[in-house]
Amino acid sequence: MGKVTSLDVAEKAGVSRSAVSRVFTPGASVSATTRDKVRKAAAALGYRPNVIARSLNTGRSRIVGLVVAYLENQFYPEAIERLSKTLQAQGYHVLVFMASNDNKATQGVIDELLDYQVDAIIAASVGLSNDLTKRCEDLGIPIVLFNRHQYDAQLTSVTSDNIAGGRKLAEFLVAGGHERIAHIAGWEGASTQIDREAGFLEGLRDANVPLFARNIGNFNFETAKQAARTMFSAVEKPDAVFVANDHMAFAVMDVLRFELGLSVPDDVSVVGYDDVALAQWPSYDLTTIRQPANRMVSETTNALLARLNDPTVPARQIVLEGPLMIRGSARKPKEGKT
Repeated sequence: MGKVTSLDVAEKAGVSRSAVSRVFTPGASVSATTRDKVRKAAAALGYRPNVIARSLNTGRSRIVGLVVAYLENQFYPEAIERLSKTLQAQGYHVLVFMASNDNKATQGVIDELLDYQVDAIIAASVGLSNDLTKRCEDLGIPIVLFNRHQYDAQLTSVTSDNIAGGRKLAEFLVAGGHERIAHIAGWEGASTQIDREAGFLEGLRDANVPLFARNIGNFNFETAKQAARTMFSAVEKPDAVFVANDHMAFAVMDVLRFELGLSVPDDVSVVGYDDVALAQWPSYDLTTIRQPANRMVSETTNALLARLNDPTVPARQIVLEGPLMIRGSARKPKEGKT
């Protein structure tokens, strides 16, 4: 038997060829009875629709390109899984490409994505140049930034309220009676880092507490370890440290406890940002700001689909507040203090 076609399926199911097409077109209107008949006929004949051919006919590949830089950070695999499932439910598939924080490297990745005729792009944890965003705009390919924003009113972005989160952490540490409060920063070019630190410093200033020490971890596990070694080698050590994300906070806690013999939180309180699944494990029990990942994914998907359906929909900068998750890695404020 030669290659099975949609006409073969239509004849076996006793329906029209257009009905077969509708069954295999995401979002198309078709009755449950027809869908069941077509699916059974297709399974019996071993028929699979030609997605590539359909994309040539419709001008839509139904592929969303996702560019990400930090898969080692536990937040991103979790978020990517949620994004993929949400988009698949809408008839789209996600093509993941790795990039770096270098604009030239990111441009090369976007060039590859465009070769795949993607319908849209989600940029997670990477920045985009104005030239690149203009090029995608001219091609009618919408872009949504996930967990990153740029100072560009033409770009839609979805982030947690990093400024508010940083402030909450400062207020929590001050209320806990800490006086030597330090910060281990992420990559300084990231809007997440900039905003989290800005909110944190605002909270300290409002309480008249100076930042005791600062080092840079670049959102990298090993770099964060070295930052902790350097920071805590001083004679007078911090009694609390805000680490710019959970991934680095785990590295810092490992150094403090297993290399330097310090107790967390008796000698030093550690707080992070993201609330990845590992933060809840008893071995870390990390106090952190929870990024509202489900809402961020939902807003990202809705914004992307809105732009795909109507390119004139204006860009939006969506900011979602996340709660402070108080656990055992930091000294808690005394009763009545928050």
